[in-house]
Amino acid sequence: MPAGSNAPVRSADVVVIGAGQAGLSAAYHLQRRGFLPAATAPQGAGPAGSPSRTYTVLDAEDGPGGAWRHRWKSLIMATVNGISDLPGVPQPTVDPDEASSSFLTRYFAAYEQDLALAIERPVKVGSVSREDTGPHGRLRITTSRGDWSARAIINATGTWTRPFWPIYPGQATFGGRQLHVADYVSAEEFRGRHVIVVGGGISAVGLLDEISRVTTTSWFTRRPPVWREAAFDRQAGHDAVALVEDRVRQGLPPQSVVAATGLIWTPALRAAEARGVLERQPMFIRIEPGGVRRADGSFLAADVILWATGFRAELEHLAPLRLRGPGGGIAMDGTQVAAEPRVHLVGYGPSSSTIGANRAGRTAVAGILRFLDGQDKFAEAGHRPVPAP
Repeated sequence: MPAGSNAPVRSADVVVIGAGQAGLSAAYHLQRRGFLPAATAPQGAGPAGSPSRTYTVLDAEDGPGGAWRHRWKSLIMATVNGISDLPGVPQPTVDPDEASSSFLTRYFAAYEQDLALAIERPVKVGSVSREDTGPHGRLRITTSRGDWSARAIINATGTWTRPFWPIYPGQATFGGRQLHVADYVSAEEFRGRHVIVVGGGISAVGLLDEISRVTTTSWFTRRPPVWREAAFDRQAGHDAVALVEDRVRQGLPPQSVVAATGLIWTPALRAAEARGVLERQPMFIRIEPGGVRRADGSFLAADVILWATGFRAELEHLAPLRLRGPGGGIAMDGTQVAAEPRVHLVGYGPSSSTIGANRAGRTAVAGILRFLDGQDKFAEAGHRPVPAP
């Protein structure tokens, strides 16, 4: 049903937005802690001892898999970064040559079905706003299929739908093709063309390796890439996540975990280095119709510019809540928004990795349980939310 219709507002104690790894983890832990699907449970769950609390998951995708549904086919399980098991159900046997998009979509689909998770799709969330002032009111979620009212939300919308495109002088004049990694399909479509890859992360170097096998490439980054020579062990991962956690605690935009760890050498990247593929150039100063003007003033002809420049968190639907601070980020206390106890963000900042997403789902549910218990005690004492003006 379309938003803005006369349909009744549906109600749940917790609405999870997004059904990627972080959203499925949150749903698992909600169900494990006794939450029932809002579509089938009696409405009006209340304090401890009253009917069970309810939840639902709203997912904008047409089917299971989250962002993995859209990954390029050449990203196979043998080369994809380590993928953590979803909580409670280990991955089936992995064929290292299978595309990660097909394997993980199938794994996520079986997970949803086997656990009978309460997921509605496709449902696009337009906005989240406060129904009442103060921390004890409800939140209104407007969607493409009607409105929901919730006591709390777990936002798990990830980053895939918000690719970041830098702006450079002359960009609109380029006569070749420009695309972001979100639109990448395969190296074969670039055969015979000179491809510029822009970006200093894992996707950039991985695609440089892949594309350079069929055509010529050039690599540009704003800063010299930092390569990690030491093994990436548990302590290194802990330290990297701690750096990102510190940023979001201060209300700064989250830095990627990769930015904190550096690029990690693999046998494939060592081979690419030996082929001369990883010869990085300082960022060009201007884009021209036939290529780019290098920092030293020389011209480099190119047919394609591939922007491997990362993604931003998809949080535009939360704008009515005014969660962002002066630093441009959202101050966090673990997974909870520091200034809004009804909102938890998972798959954001330090929990953007697959392992981090699993942990964040559990942490968010534990935090929401504490919040709801406190809210119910508040209600039992005879208090009521203050209506919005």
